Amino acid sequence: MIRRSISALLILAAGAAQAGTKIRDLVNLEGVRDNQLVGYGLVVGLNGTGDKVTTIFSAQTLTNLLTRMGVSVQPSAIMVKNTAAVIVTASLPPFAQPGSRLDVTVGAVGDASNLQGGLLVMTPLKGPDNQVYAVAQGSVVTGGYVASAGATSKTVNHPTAGRVPNGAIIERGSPSIEPSQRLHLQLRTPDYATAARITKAIDGQFGENHASLAHANNSALITVEVPAAFWSHPVDFIAAVEELTVDADHPARVVVNERTGTVVTGRDVIIAPVTILHGPLTVEIETTETVSQPLPLSSGQTVVAPKTDITAKQGPMKNVSLKPGATVEELVRALVATGSTPRDIISVLQALKAAGAIDAELEVI
Repeated sequence: MIRRSISALLILAAGAAQAGTKIRDLVNLEGVRDNQLVGYGLVVGLNGTGDKVTTIFSAQTLTNLLTRMGVSVQPSAIMVKNTAAVIVTASLPPFAQPGSRLDVTVGAVGDASNLQGGLLVMTPLKGPDNQVYAVAQGSVVTGGYVASAGATSKTVNHPTAGRVPNGAIIERGSPSIEPSQRLHLQLRTPDYATAARITKAIDGQFGENHASLAHANNSALITVEVPAAFWSHPVDFIAAVEELTVDADHPARVVVNERTGTVVTGRDVIIAPVTILHGPLTVEIETTETVSQPLPLSSGQTVVAPKTDITAKQGPMKNVSLKPGATVEELVRALVATGSTPRDIISVLQALKAAGAIDAELEVI
């Protein structure tokens, strides 16, 4: 029984030693990223919910489309209520190959009220270099609808924007950088401590004869030399590096949203010894209208005079006692237990930061 317990402890200790964050979750490989695509097109087949006649560019676009198909018509002679001009966007993943498919997002740019049931006509999608990388076409799925009868209508979700699943076909390969003998790792959250730990982890795993393969240029960029043994297959080296684990350093931060009363904080934000006394102050202003009428047969006029009453109420002070080394999380729990509102907690946190009792960064959004 004792041997089993010791074995279990060793397994738990080994699991704790291996705990950490994989490098793949902390960095991006330079040149391996998505590319934004955008295009302008038409959605047809709408049930009278398309653009109005006042949207001139819808009729012009439809006229140009019909002209390319051999049909000559004047823009003023077209009713576009079943057609809507849209902007089409998509994200081209790294190393995407021609023939693969993408999801696209469609949004009305005119005064169309609903894209439900519409069909996106062939739309070229261009990148920042003005080159066509994909062509989109297909049925639009809005995920919402508009139902109306007489003067009553009901709208669910957002019917003027939708998606075309697998609606785009890639025509040109993604402009990605192929792995070479030198890699650049970009930290998603720049931090000197995390960059140093990643460098040590790579050198400790792949460095031979105390050779240094990784170098932290700054808090956000790490340069890695691919070992000679991996020059013919750098992808294997990248995969092995991404599987390494390090202890990521997360900066202490408290985020508050005064508009919604939301407080987000880490568990390890320590509060310095401080005394907190907080009590709400409520000010009520009530205005009533009084009517003053003249005496009978007099030449006076009826006058409406406002009467304002101002009442100020000071609530009882709330005293919160915490042990030395208490965290912000414990403070928030104690304030909630005393009946404090989210806005009271935000006021206390702002006062603590102003008093220098919190070393964490206080971010108000």
